[in-house]
Amino acid sequence: MVEAIELRLPVATDGKPVFELVNACPPLDVNSMYCNLLQCDHFAATSVAAEFKDSQLATASGLAGFISGYVIPDRPDTLFVWQVAVNPAARGCGLALSMLKHLLKRPACKQVTHLETSITPDNQASWALFRKLARECSASINESVMFDRDSHFGGAHDTESLVRIGPFQTAAISAPAPATVATSPAATSAAPNTPAKDAASASID
Repeated sequence: MVEAIELRLPVATDGKPVFELVNACPPLDVNSMYCNLLQCDHFAATSVAAEFKDSQLATASGLAGFISGYVIPDRPDTLFVWQVAVNPAARGCGLALSMLKHLLKRPACKQVTHLETSITPDNQASWALFRKLARECSASINESVMFDRDSHFGGAHDTESLVRIGPFQTAAISAPAPATVATSPAATSAAPNTPAKDAASASID
């Protein structure tokens, strides 16, 4: 049984736990720990850390989940979700969807009407997650090629499909957390984020 989980703003000291979490969540691409530190520090307003409230579980398992994202620099109406990672110990309670909805209700996303992410063809958990988000937001979902296996990755990585969801009204998004999830009030008072320079996502539930 998953203990209570708090959704909050990440801080720089979450960088190492995020790195360890992503390593434990294939098929996510593993970035450098420095990249994760920047996500937690510079892009905290558009990222989510999910933390086990039980201190023993937190010590044993690390973060319950993490989302990294950013508002696209020249498109302030679009949030790009880079990665979604859920600890195996926290799966099955709807945590990934709760984190996404929590993020969309952040002050940093007040102008956001669309969400984008990229997903590889075999990542069925991510496809299911984002299609469910679109359904629950009563929003359209469109798919196209973002980065091609051969043209962009030189055959070294599967094609990343761009998934675009919207339009929706963030103020109207219902974000009730599952019974096992508690939301930190501090997480709703984030300052606007600084745009990221480069991103590619491989998201999982």
